[in-house]
Amino acid sequence: MKHFDLCFFLAFILLFPIIGSGQEVLQWSGPDRDGVFHETGLMKSWPGTGPELLWEFDSLGNGYSSPVITKNNILINGEVDTVSYLFALDLSGKYLWKSKIGKEWMLSYPGSRSTPTVVNDLVYVTTGWGQVACLETRTGKPLWSVNMVTDFHGQAPRFGFSESLLINGNTVYCSPGSPDTNVVALDRFTGKIIWISKGAGEITSYCSPVLIRLPQRNILVTFSKTNLLGVDTKDGKLLWSYKQEGQDIDCQVNTPVYENGFIYCVAGNGNGAFKLKLSDDGTKITEVWKNGRCDNLMGGFIKVNDYLYTSGYEKRQYYVVETTGGNIVDSVNFDRGTTNYSDGMLYLYNEKGQVGLFKPNGPKMEQVSTFKLTRGTKAHFSHPVICNGVMYIRHGKSLLAYKIK
Repeated sequence: MKHFDLCFFLAFILLFPIIGSGQEVLQWSGPDRDGVFHETGLMKSWPGTGPELLWEFDSLGNGYSSPVITKNNILINGEVDTVSYLFALDLSGKYLWKSKIGKEWMLSYPGSRSTPTVVNDLVYVTTGWGQVACLETRTGKPLWSVNMVTDFHGQAPRFGFSESLLINGNTVYCSPGSPDTNVVALDRFTGKIIWISKGAGEITSYCSPVLIRLPQRNILVTFSKTNLLGVDTKDGKLLWSYKQEGQDIDCQVNTPVYENGFIYCVAGNGNGAFKLKLSDDGTKITEVWKNGRCDNLMGGFIKVNDYLYTSGYEKRQYYVVETTGGNIVDSVNFDRGTTNYSDGMLYLYNEKGQVGLFKPNGPKMEQVSTFKLTRGTKAHFSHPVICNGVMYIRHGKSLLAYKIK
């Protein structure tokens, strides 16, 4: 097994941002939860068989969650015999330990859903049945836990609780989704309630929230079943909501992206892709455009300059959307799946197990290299992670590490 250097970042699944003095956070979908990994010196093309496979760990249990890479270990969730565990591997892919979290989702698409969130020496996880737990990062020792169903009378959505927890300072946020408890803020050291927000008073969706920082306030932005919500992190006040239109609109999954006063979203049902203008004080939103044809369900999207890059759902292809008017300006036949970005390149991982390296060239996506995953189990739904020149892809019970630097 090859060893590789530890990854250090001054920034937020899967790398390290600073949220307050001395606070090192690793989380869902990169430092800013936008699918962007701040690496340099990565390969600009791959061999026909793909980049070198450094190692495979094939005993994770069932699941679709991504890993987080700390200075000392790799943390990832998996289901074994109906139970959710937090697994720890060393940086060369060797098993260290696993810690029991609680009952895992065993109905539609059984297995773990959410990615752990790490803050210094503590890690925060959830299960598909709503168990929220805090553990020691190095040992997996449980410190506290609550349950979104039994403690906050939340209702599990039809594919199970799936959000990856958001941390801000000493607060962790979760979304039980009940008529009186849409979003809850907890003390991250004790699990005690700080505030409860009714939000839109409806069941939660599958979105992992994002934090918008403004001079006047911080805003937690996430989806409930049919609404995009903007919640003041100081007291849980609902500042605004944006109603989704359409039928069967309970699958709002992708994390929104905020940039320069605008919120971008791409959803698999409801309004599809849309752009909102956020007021300077964060208390109001105005619709700029929406495009129902751009309907990515759960693969995320990337904003590079004036374009969004994402896959479709009904039409199994990737799209390029210009951000001024929301028009689709290019499409590429590469099935449908996830989208990530690092060092000037797009990393696509589709539901047929193909991994593609594409160049975002303004209104065009240019295919450079592809290879097919031949290891792992079940559906290809997980989002890859890029850290220290390594691309990590979870495929069911396997975590694969590819050298891409």
